Parts: sequence; C-alpha cells; structure tokens
Amino acid sequence: MRPRLRRYWVASLTVLVSTVLFCAHAAAAPQSAAGLPRLDGGFLWGVASSGFQAEGHAPDSNWSRYIAANPAYDRLGNSVDFYDRFESDIRLAADLGVRVFRIGVEWARLQPAPGVWDEQAFRFYDSVVASIARAGMRPMITLDHWVYPGWIADRGGWRSPTIVEDWLANMRAVVDRYAAHDPLWVTVNEPVAYIAHETGRGNADAAQMLDRIAEAHNRIYDHIHHVRPNAQVTSNVGYVAGAEDRINGALVDRIAARLDYVGIDYYWGYDAARTIIEYLGGAVGSAVPPGPPIWELPIRPEGIYFALRHYADRFPGKPLYIVENGMATDNGLPRADGFTRSAHLQDTVYWIQRAEADGINVMGYNYWSLTDNYEWGSFRPRFGLYTVDTTTDPSLTRRPTDAVATYSRTIAEGGVPGDYRPTRGVSPCFLIDPPASCLRPVAAVP
Repeated sequence: MRPRLRRYWVASLTVLVSTVLFCAHAAAAPQSAAGLPRLDGGFLWGVASSGFQAEGHAPDSNWSRYIAANPAYDRLGNSVDFYDRFESDIRLAADLGVRVFRIGVEWARLQPAPGVWDEQAFRFYDSVVASIARAGMRPMITLDHWVYPGWIADRGGWRSPTIVEDWLANMRAVVDRYAAHDPLWVTVNEPVAYIAHETGRGNADAAQMLDRIAEAHNRIYDHIHHVRPNAQVTSNVGYVAGAEDRINGALVDRIAARLDYVGIDYYWGYDAARTIIEYLGGAVGSAVPPGPPIWELPIRPEGIYFALRHYADRFPGKPLYIVENGMATDNGLPRADGFTRSAHLQDTVYWIQRAEADGINVMGYNYWSLTDNYEWGSFRPRFGLYTVDTTTDPSLTRRPTDAVATYSRTIAEGGVPGDYRPTRGVSPCFLIDPPASCLRPVAAVP
C-alpha cells in the first residue's frame, strides 16, 4: 500500500472510531409522516454547467496554464464544445422540462487584456442567454467559476493588490449586460474549494484570498441590487459533511448579510479521512484531496436532507437552492456500489421532498451536469445526464443516460411519488453527516 493511501486509511479508522463513540449515546428523532407530498409548481428544476469545463476554445487563463504545466492532466482541447453546440444543448435541457439553466460567463474570454473587452465574446454570451430565454428557461449566471485571465495570473492572481478592483470591473460589465434578463446570480462558485485550488496551483494565500473573495461578493451583490433591486444573488458552498462549519463557516459569516438565497452543492456523505485532510489542508466541495478517486467517494443521498437542514437552521426562512448535485462514474462504467444515475437521482429527490415536508424552504435543484465535461484535470469522472466520449469520439455525440427519462418524468410529476421509498436504506448516522445526523436523525419511512 502506498504511504499516502496508508495515511488515508489510518485517518479513516481513527476518525471513524471517535465519531462512533461520540454518536453512540444519541437518541433517535421521530420519523416524518408517510405520504410524501409533491413539490409545488413554483419549484425550480434545473441543470448546471460551467464555462471553462464545457465551452472549449479556451483563451489564456490560470487554468489553461495549469493544464499546460501538468503533463498528467488530460488536455482540455475543446472539451464538449458547448461554444459551438450551445443551442442543441439548451434544447436538450428544455426537453427535460427544466426551468433553470446554469452557465458561467468566463472573465478570460471577455477581457483578454487589461482594459480590453472582446465584443465578440459578449455576443456569444448574448446568444446563450437569449437561447435559454427562448427555450422557456431562466438563466442562472455564475460570475466566477475558478477561472481568471492569464494577465491576472501574471499579476499574481488573488495575491495581486488590484485583484478585487480588476474582478469587479469585469463582473459589473457582466451584470450591466444581463441584469435585464433577471437571472439567478451566483457570484463565486464554491469559494473555499476555489481557494484550495489556488493555494495548491496558483500560490495564493488562503486567508487573504478568503477576505478578498468575501469583499468581492459583497460589493458585486450591492451593484447587482443597485441595477436590479429585486435580484436574487448567492454564492454556493461546497458542503462538507461532518465539517461544514469548520470548512465553510468563516466564508459564510462574511457574506451572510448579502445572500438572497443560499446556494448549496451536495455530493458526498461523511468520509472520515477526507474530512480531516480537508480540515488540515483546506480542500472542499469539488476539490478532492488525496485518497480514493472521486467516483469511489461515499454517496449518501440522505445526506442532502442534513445539508438543507443545516442551512435552514443557519438562515431561518431563507430560500435554499441545491445549485449542484450529481454522481460521478469512472468513464461511464457501472459504479462499484451498484448505484445507477437514475436511482441516485430519485433517491436524492425523495430526500429533498422530505426536507420540504418538514418545513425546510427549498426553492430549486440543479443537476450537475447536463453533459459530461472537464473535471479540473481529467475527463475520466463522468457526471452528465448525457454522456460524451470526449477523448475518443470526434463527433462529441450526446448520449442519454438512464437518468434523462427519470429526470423528465420527475419534473413533470413534481417529484417522486408519495409512496416512493429509496433504493437504499439509511446509512448508519455516523456515516452521513455527524454529529448532526446522529443527534437529530431521520429515517426513511417504512
């Protein structure tokens, strides 16, 4: 066994034993009543994507440089070429029946040099946003999904003393251009995971970057509301089961007063070693630390209930939105745990309906992602409702997974049926989101 993996499993056993001992004395909470209600007609079903990961034809940026500097990374190429195929991809989303289509607007594409704006790049995003609207969907626009121009990298990235002003100059231009479409806004995607990437690859200072991202969020929030007072703005956290407040709490505290809804990305259940490594090293959300590959991390759909409850407790009454949720496979192969994409989706929606039934205000859910895409160094992890053999199929054909029909039916019916029961039983509480999942547990209705 390699030393890195040996340390991983030793940490797993150590933290797991202590967690079990802590939770052993917790009393069980009452179960919710049977007869699960459907989600109402105002619920925002959606799909998610990001600019750099899907568009292709990438300009010079921090991430194009990270790829060039790392021979072990898959070459980006044109990824799944959303740049040339956005209209057909948007039609695929519309055919599902979703009401929200999340995109990223890439700073590196819009501003290739200081003070230089690429009008052709703006016209590309004009076309994307207009196509989403014509298809009857609302855009969700992410301003920063971990990518910035090469000239910002030359200035030191998030260490640059002018980074916040440079960032705001671009983002204000984006807001001014698209506010009339009344998008849902995401200012910065998974800020703490962003920081983890940048400290590992871009030599950022974590504490300084956290301060600057919080300032950038708060100031662009004010600008968005100046332009459109009734706008809905968030920054989505990459939820870390068992350690959410320790990992994301400092960021949430800094931006809490400027969140119109709370964006949550939920993927994995509690993993003892991953949690302790994240606590020590700062990697969270989609930024996975050393250990098992991403498709082997534990998925526990019931954990989304606890993620929602955590933020319902933190922000009573405020709307919550699952901005990202999905399941990774290894190049589209069946998962070792037997979970299919369809079953995982249905089980997840069941737990969202349980949260709503228990009084938690959930406004929407985005599936990550519409198609497979570039997962920060590799095409191997597959998350798409539509799978794409990016490295072997020059045609980049979108092939539906079993979850396409499931998601379309689920949307049309407002969720899973009232008598639906998850395909898997509830995991032991210490494997979901301890200590909350042990101190205030829930169970699938028998």
